Amino acid sequence: MTFPNDDTGNVLAEMQAAGVDLSKEYSIVFFQLFEQEQQAKAMAEHLAEHFPEVSFSVHADQETANIWDVDCTINMVPSYEAIVAKEAEFEKIAAKFEGYNDGWGIEA
Repeated sequence: MTFPNDDTGNVLAEMQAAGVDLSKEYSIVFFQLFEQEQQAKAMAEHLAEHFPEVSFSVHADQETANIWDVDCTINMVPSYEAIVAKEAEFEKIAAKFEGYNDGWGIEA
């Protein structure tokens, strides 16, 4: 299987090369960043109300001072199209609360 030459495609290609079965469902985490804790908490409240299938955590960023993370976890098959679509969906939600998407990863 080949993937587009972008960040998501490159990560999926690396996973496939490492032997990860990309036809299975995994817990995939989408990272959203905010400058203020209240913005992050507002997104979390929105998720709790409108997206019960998404689990999330709100915490201070470990690498950057004064940044707050909302880690959104959903179980899904990591296809390129599904990840790009979900990333765009979370980006749109985060933007409502003055945040932005900062990538994704698979929970190990």
